[in-house]
Parts: sequence; C-alpha cells; structure tokens
Amino acid sequence: MSESRDNIQITRLVLDVLKPHQPDVVEFSKRLAKVEGIRRVDSAVTEVDAETETVKMIIDGNDLDVEEISEAVRSLGGAIHSIDAAVVEKTERRK
Repeated sequence: MSESRDNIQITRLVLDVLKPHQPDVVEFSKRLAKVEGIRRVDSAVTEVDAETETVKMIIDGNDLDVEEISEAVRSLGGAIHSIDAAVVEKTERRK
C-alpha cells in the first residue's frame, strides 16, 4: 500500500500595504518580485497622502513565504496592514 503525503502551498496573497512614496510602486513591485517563489506582482495604489501610499498587492507564486515577503516589504520601508485574501493549494505526493 502506498503512503501519501500532503504538501500545502500558498500560491496567492492579496495584501494591503502602506509604503513611502519612494521607491515608486513600479520599483517597489520589481524588488518584491525578486523574493524566492514569487512569479507575479500586481499592484494598484488605492490611496495617497502627504508621505505614504496605500497599495493593494496581489502576489502569485509557488510556496509563498509570508514572513519572507513581510521582511522584503519592511526592507523597502513599507508595512503590511493586512492580508486580505489567500489561495492555498494542496498537492498529494505518493511515495
């Protein structure tokens, strides 16, 4: 009898991010895309004030690491206000 092992992966995150005006949303997204596992970053500025921007970010990839993404956002001067949605997939591996 073969034994199965489940592999759970985050494949999409929708984030509400507060970031400074610089780097701009394009550069911010390009730098985030360098994080391992990220395949695509879709960003839209939803609010602007004197010093910051609120950005809705949809991040797609394989086996996304929330902590690593959070650290990348912090290193760019931003903060994740909330995780608004997540897509998690399970794949079964047979031994």
